[in-house]
Amino acid sequence: MTKKTSILMILTSASTMGDSDNATGLWFEELATPYFAFIDAGASVSLASISGGAAPIDPRSVKARGENEASVDRFLSDETASGALNDTIPVTAIDTARYDAVFLPGGHGTMWDLPESAELASLLSKMWADGKAVAAVCHGPAGLVNARDKTGEPLVSGRRVTGFSDSEERAAGLDKEVPFLLETRLRELGGLYECAADFQPFAIADGRLVTGQNPASSALTAKLTLEALADRA
Repeated sequence: MTKKTSILMILTSASTMGDSDNATGLWFEELATPYFAFIDAGASVSLASISGGAAPIDPRSVKARGENEASVDRFLSDETASGALNDTIPVTAIDTARYDAVFLPGGHGTMWDLPESAELASLLSKMWADGKAVAAVCHGPAGLVNARDKTGEPLVSGRRVTGFSDSEERAAGLDKEVPFLLETRLRELGGLYECAADFQPFAIADGRLVTGQNPASSALTAKLTLEALADRA
């Protein structure tokens, strides 16, 4: 990178699945792996969330140190990263002009608060209109469902996209728990949905729009995001 690239990562603030007591939140590896891919590439990274403050982590996605993905353990040991996660910027306070790209990690929490945030939809629509890269992985594309392009059409309409598949949701036993099935919704919005076999790495870049299918796709989604930024430069 010839200049300091700035990437905004927007996280869920939902700690439960709707009104239930089922704990959820961010899927840690979907934050940690892209975060360090961006940092190691020389970018600066800011963490935001729908409500701001400490972002909830899905308890299923983090174990004792030494038992996690390497990126998660690295994140847990990094004071700067951990501090940012505990003090995220509220989506209402974001200045989009500061950033070259936005990245939405997943976790089931995203299925509740990302689609409900008018501020997020407006932010993503503006960043797209301003020529920025827009990326999301796993359930993160739930944040794209109300974003629009310059014509007023859904941002995903007519564009190649992926995200957590309906079959993966059923395999996880959560298809009856989520407010909607992400693959189905992306297709309904006119997205040209594609996927690989369940839980296998798969990501797509359609120009500046980058999406990844599942947690295993985090590294590839980050790589394609960096490539989209390089193409934009």
